[in-house]
Amino acid sequence: MTLSRAAINQLLEQHGLSPSRALGQNFVADPNTVRRIAHLADVGPGDEVIEIGAGLGSLTMALAETGATVTAVEVDRYVLPVLRSQVEPLGVRVVEGDALALDWDQVLSGCDDWVLVSNLPYNVATPLVLDLLDDVPAIRRMLVMVQLEAGQRLAAGVGNPQYGIPSVKVAYWARARLVGKVPASVFVPRPRVESVLVSIERRDRPAVDVDADRMFMLVRTGFGQRRKMLRRSLAGVIDAATFERAAIRPESRPEELTVEDWGRLAGA
Repeated sequence: MTLSRAAINQLLEQHGLSPSRALGQNFVADPNTVRRIAHLADVGPGDEVIEIGAGLGSLTMALAETGATVTAVEVDRYVLPVLRSQVEPLGVRVVEGDALALDWDQVLSGCDDWVLVSNLPYNVATPLVLDLLDDVPAIRRMLVMVQLEAGQRLAAGVGNPQYGIPSVKVAYWARARLVGKVPASVFVPRPRVESVLVSIERRDRPAVDVDADRMFMLVRTGFGQRRKMLRRSLAGVIDAATFERAAIRPESRPEELTVEDWGRLAGA
């Protein structure tokens, strides 16, 4: 079973709760949607699934239905008792905490192959995904629901207007693609933005073999003045000889460089 719109409204009223705007809470109130997400995540018996921002447990229940072992993370202390009552009888482990500050080694101990499946709060989605790619290698795959623009930035490639620093960071660690849209009508409350599902699969090794800190210093500097040619935005950092060694045109703009191009530039 999972939660319908009527069930969510009843739980909120029964416990004197309302969705927190500060926490970016928008509860999914459509069983077909959460089951679709669980299906797209391709999880089942033997899989370890981590969900961030579990809320009242609608998606959590759909994930538990697949037979996967589910750990649900929730920061809202008022929602937590309701979440526990809904999902712990299904064998779900509930962890209280802020996903941006959790001890992930402790939470994920005992397994080095996790799948993140989450309806992420819009206000933390991008930094959270990037932090997990940087620091939590045990999460091998992700299927995340995020705001449309955030999803486009995470999955964008060269030539896409949304291509930027998050796109390069994701491409360094993983392969990302948009796999579906989620209408605003399935949420309580209804958000004013569109949502998309992004599939992210971690690479066995980074896309380029260079010093990551050096490369992303260049990426941040270049995109900091994205309208300018690289010879101007990277002036004082990269000279003409380095552009030549890396086979990068100094007249290029940052959105024209793939992660491999940035890697060559950093390595040169």
